[in-house]
Amino acid sequence: MGHHNLKSKPVSSSQVVMTQLVLPTHTNSLDTVFGGTVMSWIDIAAAIAAQRHSSKAVVTASMDQLNFIAPIKKGWVVNLKASVNFVSRTSMEVGVKVEAENPLTSELFHTASAYMTFVALDGNGRPTSVPELELVTDEEKRRYAAAKKRREHRLANRNT
Repeated sequence: MGHHNLKSKPVSSSQVVMTQLVLPTHTNSLDTVFGGTVMSWIDIAAAIAAQRHSSKAVVTASMDQLNFIAPIKKGWVVNLKASVNFVSRTSMEVGVKVEAENPLTSELFHTASAYMTFVALDGNGRPTSVPELELVTDEEKRRYAAAKKRREHRLANRNT
């Protein structure tokens, strides 16, 4: 069953929590964060999780369903949480949840969520096997099942 005898790894061993302070350079004329800035933060947090899981260089293959739910304002703190949801032989889906925190009121706002897919590369830049995912909690099992469905949709859409 193992991917080329690679030891499986638990989800918790590769989770990322990344914090950003929203500076004026991150914002538009409305003093809210540019979507592209949030996308780059999501990509970085997710890439780190994928790298931790695979212990390999990784490249972004796709970003699915990036939904911006609420604006993020200048001076706020942005917390990104990234978790590997699913792995296939050479690819990994990482879910990222973005929460903004108003430092003056301590209020938290769920501002965005995204699913990123990464491919692990060997020293020659070719796709290479990644460890299997050890699912421990019910939440991890639920995320794995949902990610598996998304992968089937992605593959089906690629062939149309």
